[in-house]
Amino acid sequence: MPENEKSAIPIEESAPAAKKAPAKRRPAGVYQKGVKPKKAGAKATSKASAKKKAPSKRAAHGKDKPLLAPEQEVQMDQSFVPKKILHVASECVPFVKTGGLADVVGALPRALAKAGHDVRVILPKYGQIAEHYRNEMTHVTDFYLDLGWRHVFCGIEQLRQDGVTYYFVDNEYLFYRHYIYGWGNDEAERYAFFCRAVLNSLERIGFIPDVLHCHDWQSGMVPFLLKTQYAHLPAFSGIKTVFTIHNLQYQGLSNWPHVQEMLSIPDEYFRPDVLEFHGDLSFMKAGLTYADQLTTVSPTYAKEIQTPDYGERLEGLLSARQGQLHGILNGIDVLEYDPATDPKISSVYTAGDLSGKAACKRSLQEEFGLEQNPKAMLIGMVGRLNTQKGLDLVEQVLGDFMQDEVQLVILGDGDAHFANFFSGSCEQYRGKLGAYIGFNLDLAHRIYAGCDAFLMPSLFEPCGLSQLIALRYGTLPIVRETGGLVDTVTSYNEQTGEGNGFSFAPYRASDMLYTIRRANYFYHMQKDVWHTLQQRAMSGDYSWDASARVYLELYSQV
Repeated sequence: MPENEKSAIPIEESAPAAKKAPAKRRPAGVYQKGVKPKKAGAKATSKASAKKKAPSKRAAHGKDKPLLAPEQEVQMDQSFVPKKILHVASECVPFVKTGGLADVVGALPRALAKAGHDVRVILPKYGQIAEHYRNEMTHVTDFYLDLGWRHVFCGIEQLRQDGVTYYFVDNEYLFYRHYIYGWGNDEAERYAFFCRAVLNSLERIGFIPDVLHCHDWQSGMVPFLLKTQYAHLPAFSGIKTVFTIHNLQYQGLSNWPHVQEMLSIPDEYFRPDVLEFHGDLSFMKAGLTYADQLTTVSPTYAKEIQTPDYGERLEGLLSARQGQLHGILNGIDVLEYDPATDPKISSVYTAGDLSGKAACKRSLQEEFGLEQNPKAMLIGMVGRLNTQKGLDLVEQVLGDFMQDEVQLVILGDGDAHFANFFSGSCEQYRGKLGAYIGFNLDLAHRIYAGCDAFLMPSLFEPCGLSQLIALRYGTLPIVRETGGLVDTVTSYNEQTGEGNGFSFAPYRASDMLYTIRRANYFYHMQKDVWHTLQQRAMSGDYSWDASARVYLELYSQV
């Protein structure tokens, strides 16, 4: 690997404050037949790569799978030394979200801050950030940085919430778009600028972290730049880096000469053992190669991505770094997702009194124009409409399980093919199938609360948050055994009584259909078993507290 560069940071100078532009509204979701929206939701999608081959090995049913793998259960040192931690990410709730990454970056820093650490987050200031948040921000600093031959404005604004300080990198030209990311032809430019801005802002904001925790490809150049172009700076010598893979499929592949020119990278770094990736530059590979420690969002996914089936052509690098690769399960915000207090659902309930869940089901059936049939097993799906989420399996056998005493509601946006298919099928299966094409957070809460079962037949799933939310609401997951779904959902075992849901392994529509019908059998014929599984699901600990302890132990080791 090339030795660290000794070149100076690009010349900068102070700049006048940038003029603020109003955020553009994102397209609202559209209900299908017979369904009226309560609140319009925003959509944001990203293009993904081609399908993967699914493995055929079946995981054992009924095996007790803790939320944290045994090697993750760490006893923390009683001598407390607070750490300074800066999370670098492209999205974060409640400010901006396109997927589960935003949930993680929203929740993990709060859990770390609750443990007494100085935790901060830095992300782009997108035009889609709500006006009331923009009004709460205070200006910290601004400067110009070199991006190739251009001298580019960079503003830093700040907001503090729930014990965490958030910094927003401001450049209207790059970040005030009608989309977050995934559509334009200048993604490399936007996030090369972001990575440079993060490092150039540290001394200006007066925060030199012990740990820079970078998330996904958009922040992948930060560890590379830190260890090359910034290595000679005494103030940065103690910074360690952690890079988290949320979804290896999205890699930030870019034209090498373009990124080289923008970030002033010498030719010697464009080699297969450094930044070059099949003729392109990969932001993801930069993070994987240069970060001190690597994590991904479940123990099973950490193993899967070291294989050709899931490794996205990076399995060799990940296998070589397996000693620094850790699978740590995500948690969920258990205050946001609590059926006992949730203001977004029609009736609250607890594991001890599920009468409110029945009321939520009736309300959801009415909202989607379904038959008011309390006996039908109501299945929910929330997420992107694409092949990764197993929508092709649902398409293949929809007509089969629509003949059973089940109903299905779907919330999501994504591929036009699936959006059109489910929209059209609502008319064909009127009263049994409902769809909302788009996204609506309040409606998602009502689906988690009102459904009996939750379907996630994913082709691959790094962690998955929806199954954790469903468990919290007593809505039993029906999942394919992959990634984080293996680590969080145990299929019901009739011999031992263990389990908190239902699962299948081969990526086949027939196996999914069998598992749906197996769940339907217990729902109709063995209510006592179903209620036991519901109570077990609702009593699980899905908070970030345990995972935060594991991250803190990792931070202490870098």
